[in-house]
Parts: sequence; structure tokens; C-alpha cells
Amino acid sequence: MKRFIGAAAGILLAVLLLAPTALAADPALSHTGRVLVATDGDITLPAGDQADVVVVVNGTATIEGDVNTVVVVDGTLAMTGASSETVVAIRTPVTLGPGTVVGTGLYKLDSLVTKMGDARVNGDIQDIGTQLAGAGFFLGSMFLLLFVGFAIAGIAAALLVAALGARQVRAAEALISHRPLDTFLAGIVGVIAPIFVLGALFVSVVGVPLALGLLFVVWPLVAFLGYIVAGIWMGEWVLNRLDPGKVRERPYLASVIGLALLAALGIIPIVTAIASLFGYGAVLLLAWRTFRGERVPMGITTPPVTQAPMPV
Repeated sequence: MKRFIGAAAGILLAVLLLAPTALAADPALSHTGRVLVATDGDITLPAGDQADVVVVVNGTATIEGDVNTVVVVDGTLAMTGASSETVVAIRTPVTLGPGTVVGTGLYKLDSLVTKMGDARVNGDIQDIGTQLAGAGFFLGSMFLLLFVGFAIAGIAAALLVAALGARQVRAAEALISHRPLDTFLAGIVGVIAPIFVLGALFVSVVGVPLALGLLFVVWPLVAFLGYIVAGIWMGEWVLNRLDPGKVRERPYLASVIGLALLAALGIIPIVTAIASLFGYGAVLLLAWRTFRGERVPMGITTPPVTQAPMPV
């Protein structure tokens, strides 16, 4: 199984690397539609024969004729008097014998290429590992920028929620603190129940627009709000341990600390998922209790402002 996965990944990698070249190049060899594939076996293409593609995994490819593309993974490639547009070798020693011509290029990964006599490669001999390292650096940088951008957007959204709905946020926090089991169960129900609701709406023409609105607007918005509530709750928890007893009118500082902490914990997806589930459940439970007219105990209250008596 491991060998099969490795071979499939190698072939897919070869296809991805060859696609741009194949589209841009003007093939010197004709195409017959002939494809030869061998796994745990050998392939020999004698002189005078032609194939579009030869793929060998864990075997030996002996090429003496004309082939457009040769891909060998965990095997051996020997070409003598052959013509090929592109050669891909992954963990495969390559021997280019006399009279061999590779037209477009040769791509290798952990492979030794030996040229004998007048064998030549008209294109470049490129190391796939170098290309993968460059692509990895680019994708890593893009992922880092995306991660930082999401974290900043989350903090900005949390500050806005703290400014406009501090009382509601504190009520949701109280539910997480005082009724964690109910909040967690509400989060689970809030994940499962919409699936059945959406399924029921999608079966009717009238319900499709409503289902699309719930799926792409309401559900993601409530889930993101739950993520924010979870982050603010974490920030309040940290502040209460650093400075116990201090009451802040609006949780601005908690928003920054909590959302930054939640973003950092994103490297462990299960932690972020559980925290978000509590926040999501708190939002749903608070909405349900508000709809029913129930009072929700406030976990953090702001002391009343007393006015000093006027001097007589």
C-alpha cells in the first residue's frame, strides 16, 4: 500500500510538472495514442517502435525506440538510440546511451543521470526537489500572510462586537462559564440540526433560496460570531488571572488577547474547534433564551456609578 501511494504521488507529480511544458511545446514526435504502463515489472520499447507514454513503477524501462514521455519511479531507466521529448525519473538511475536524444527536458528527483557517447539533452536537466522547495517557500509565505490576515480580521471583528454588544457578549460568556455542558451540547446540536433543515429546504423550489441564504450567510456568520465569543471569553479568563477583581466596562483588551491566543492555538485545530464549539453553542443558547424571554445571569457586571452628594 505504501509503495502504491508513493508511486501514485510520483506519477501525479510528474504530470503536474509536465503539463505546462506539454501545452507550450511543439512536439517533434508524432502521437499514436499508445500508452505502456508497468508496476513491479519491466517494459522494453524496441528500436522502430513508438509510444506516447511509458510509465514504469518499481521496474526497468529499456527504451530503444521513440516515446513522447517517459516516467520511471523507483526503478531503472536505460535509453539507447532512443528519442524522447520528456523524461521524468524519481529515485531512478538514468543511463542515456549513444544516439539518445531527449528533446524538451529531463526532470529528476534523487536520481543519477549518466550520459554516454553522443547522447544529449536539448532542454535542461532539472532537479524536481529544487522546484518543490521553491514552490513550498512560496506557498508557505502565502499561507503565513493568509493566517496573519485572518487573525487581524478576527481581532478587528471582535473589537467591533465588543463595542456594539458588550452586554450580549458578557451574557454569552456567562453561559460558557456557568453552564459549560449545556453550551457544548447546544454547539453540537447547532452543527447537526442545520444539515437536516437544509436538506428539507433543498427538496422544494421555494425553499432553495432560503436554504442558500442559511448555508452561505446565516450559518457562517453565526459560527464566526461564536469564534469571536470564544476568543473574548479566553481573553477575559487570562485577564481575570493576571488582574483578579478588576471589572472592565467593555472587553476591548480581552478581544485582542483572546483572539490572538485563539489564532495562535490554530496550529492545533482540535483546540480551536472545541473552543469555537463552546462559543457557537453560547450564541445559539443565548439567542434561544432571549427568544423565550428568559433572564441570563451575567458573569461579569459593571458596578453601578454612584453620584456624590452635592455640598450644601
